[in-house]
Amino acid sequence: MIPFTDTIRTPAVAEYLLLLEPRKDLSDHIITIKEAFCDKYKATETLKGKPHLTLVHYTQYLTFESRIRQRLRTLSLQITPFNVELQDFGSFPTHTIFINVVTRTAIQNLVKNIRTHLQGMMKMDKDNKPHFILEPHITIARKLKPWQYEQGWKEYSHSSFTGKFIASEMTLLKKGPGAGKYELVEKYAFQGIPINASQAMLF
Repeated sequence: MIPFTDTIRTPAVAEYLLLLEPRKDLSDHIITIKEAFCDKYKATETLKGKPHLTLVHYTQYLTFESRIRQRLRTLSLQITPFNVELQDFGSFPTHTIFINVVTRTAIQNLVKNIRTHLQGMMKMDKDNKPHFILEPHITIARKLKPWQYEQGWKEYSHSSFTGKFIASEMTLLKKGPGAGKYELVEKYAFQGIPINASQAMLF
C-alpha cells in the first residue's frame, strides 16, 4: 500500500523594480561614466543594469502580479510627463556613488502616489515590505569596498555632470525564481488625463 503524503507547494515569489529610464543618448553617456569607473576602480558591480531611477523595489508572490499591473495602468493614466534634471554627483557613505537629481518634487509626488494606491498590494508580509525611494538618484557605482569608495568619491565629488530628460513612462522589471537578472514586465505611459476622465475610461 502506497502511503499518502500531503505536499504543500510554496507559492512562487519574484523581486520587482519600478523605475524611470533616461532617454537612450543620455543613458549611453551615463554608461560610459560607469564603465570608466569600473576600469579605474575595478568595481565590476558598476556594470550591472542600465542607468535608471528607482521608484519602488519590492518582493511579492507572482499571483499578485496581474492586479498590481492593472493598478499601475490606471495610475499612469493620471500622471503628466515631467522634466528630470541631473547635476553633478552625490554619495551614500561608504558604499555608493550616484548622479544627483535636482528636480525631486515631481518624482517624490509620484512615489507617494504609488505608495498610497499600491502599498498594500506590494507588501508580501511583515518581513518583506516595499521600499519606496524618496531620495531619487541614478547609481554610478554601488557595493563599493572602502578603498573604492574613498578614492572614487575623492575624484567624483569634484567632477561635474549635467543632463535632463522627460519622464514620460515608468517601467516594471521582474527577477523571477532562479533568474539571474531582471526582465521587462510592462511599460506604463504617462497620459496626463484628469481623474474624472480616466475613471470614465475604465467603465
